[in-house]
Amino acid sequence: MDKIDKSFMFSGLDDKEKKIVMDAMDEQKFHKNEVVIKEGDEGDSLYVVATGTLSCTKIFKGNTEPTFLKRYEPGEAFGELALLYNAPRAATIFSDDDSTLYGLDRQTFNHIVKDAAIRKKDKYEAFLKKVSLLSTMDDYERAQVSEAFSEEKFKPNEMIIKEGDAGDKLYFIMEGECFATKVLNPGEEAKEVK
Repeated sequence: MDKIDKSFMFSGLDDKEKKIVMDAMDEQKFHKNEVVIKEGDEGDSLYVVATGTLSCTKIFKGNTEPTFLKRYEPGEAFGELALLYNAPRAATIFSDDDSTLYGLDRQTFNHIVKDAAIRKKDKYEAFLKKVSLLSTMDDYERAQVSEAFSEEKFKPNEMIIKEGDAGDKLYFIMEGECFATKVLNPGEEAKEVK
């Protein structure tokens, strides 16, 4: 079950649904530089990376050359946008090296995964539309960011980040309130600043 546990797409499923999805997946092997999905094509499957890495590119309006968007690593899923929105493939993804993927067909996806995934994706995308820092993003970019989200819950007065620590995450407050403190003068206690 670990091959789908890491993927945002399947995070809304319970264990029984995850088992059904895993049983429905078929293993597919791709060679170096082999195209798995091509921008503009009709989408009939989504894929979960088991081994290898894959590159994602997209040709943006006004450009003739593809732009590199991201690298897919084991445990990540792609290809779901075409299934979620019944739309052509939004990007091209090709294998960087020999890769093993698990494919899930449209019918199984629609019956098991789609409803849970849409609820979660819509929730995050609606939230992202309200974040002024991200207001210049288009729908595709917003969808990509929403896939990278993972919810974390904190108890009252629990520290989320600490001044001086390395910053490796960006947090968005979806619910509740937080406060920020800072040491303004060396040797003094931290003061609330926001």
